[in-house]
Amino acid sequence: MLELRHIVKKYDDKVILNDISLSVEDGEIISILGPSGGGKTTLLNVILGITPISSGQILYDEEDLSHVPMQKRGFNIVFQDYALFPNLTAYQNIVYGLRNKPNISTKEEVDDLIRLLDLKEHAGKRISQLSGGQKQRVALARTLVMKPKILLLDEPLSALDGVIKESIKDRIRQIARQYHLTTIIVTHDPEEALTLSHRVLILNGGKIAQFDTPERIIHAPADDFVKKFILSQLQIKRDNIFRLFEQSHASATAH
Repeated sequence: MLELRHIVKKYDDKVILNDISLSVEDGEIISILGPSGGGKTTLLNVILGITPISSGQILYDEEDLSHVPMQKRGFNIVFQDYALFPNLTAYQNIVYGLRNKPNISTKEEVDDLIRLLDLKEHAGKRISQLSGGQKQRVALARTLVMKPKILLLDEPLSALDGVIKESIKDRIRQIARQYHLTTIIVTHDPEEALTLSHRVLILNGGKIAQFDTPERIIHAPADDFVKKFILSQLQIKRDNIFRLFEQSHASATAH
């Protein structure tokens, strides 16, 4: 379990995160949602260890990681721009991190991931030969072969459209379920958050506006900000939001 206890992050006198406390269960998919400047990316970076906290505690399985450096936390991130090596093939990108830690994943485990992410026919291709969705799957595979305790995703679907976006959402759900992998996603898209996650964390001005299931957020928004933010971003009625949620989760269950 990941626990954040009274996390505060300040830059000089400016408070970016203000008293953030929450718990994330193993295997949960959590989306962090909110307006620009609300603290989403800062919170992701705090969990990863890129950004030090000003006060509070970060615990994983009751171990205090508050001042543990990023490389020793065992968490991994897939960045929005994928950060792949263009001079290497898809397969070489996937196994790149194993050069320094070769015993983390066996060749069979790597091959299983490649099959899971439907990359077998693309493994020998250069990055420039891949589509956006294929690059995203390579980035996921490269992270997963390192067997992270927590998978962090920064706007993983922002550059994708339509069927490709839905396919990647299905892969993320499948990975979280199959590997019992806690997954934390930063997104600006309420529809994406509501249809992908077990729970959604909505930030407003660095504070928690609501941390709840998609159903509760749709049917019982904590305040006017949550209601207006969700509805204004989607620009559709609450009934349609819930329909999207039901359809997406019905599809996930069928898989």
